[in-house]
Amino acid sequence: MGYFPPIESRLRRMGYLTIAGVDEAGRGPLAGPVVSAAVILDPKKDAKMLDDSKKLTAKNRKELFNHILENCLDYAITAIPHTEIDKSNILNCVREANKICIKSLSKRPDLILIDGKDRQFVEGDFYNLIKGEGKSASIAAASILAKVTRDAIMRKFGEEFPMYKFERHMGYGTRLHRTLIDEYGLCEIHRKSYSWSAPKARPSS
Repeated sequence: MGYFPPIESRLRRMGYLTIAGVDEAGRGPLAGPVVSAAVILDPKKDAKMLDDSKKLTAKNRKELFNHILENCLDYAITAIPHTEIDKSNILNCVREANKICIKSLSKRPDLILIDGKDRQFVEGDFYNLIKGEGKSASIAAASILAKVTRDAIMRKFGEEFPMYKFERHMGYGTRLHRTLIDEYGLCEIHRKSYSWSAPKARPSS
């Protein structure tokens, strides 16, 4: 797994003692929620085992998910459903999820590190970090919490809508997913506002 340059260590030497990392999962899928997480790591604990959630196996992510929850100083996770994504668009929903996560932390961070370059509307000092999962242990931890949480939600949807096999593709626009959409149409958790070639939802019988 990855090794992080000491960005948090440098920031703490600059006086930022409590640092929150924020990341989301589910920006690109055709179905399901977007999930954001905020994490404040314990500076006394080793963060070398963390890595970008996309580079880890599902088993590794689950193990690290539990490790992060047991060893971090604070965390928050927020899911915004597909209905809100259709109303407000995905960027606004990511911003809102990030904002809710930060406000839900019991500890007030001195600095917030947010993955990506999108403009944010959060309370407190923050810094956008492009490809932050590979640069910040705090963001990497948040990416793991967000990814594991969203995958669990999509597996539940897989049980509710078994014909779409959400547990296999997690709502992303894979060949399998698009083939199943061609066969069954859209279900109620698909993001209807997305611009993609697919048949209209079939009326409920």
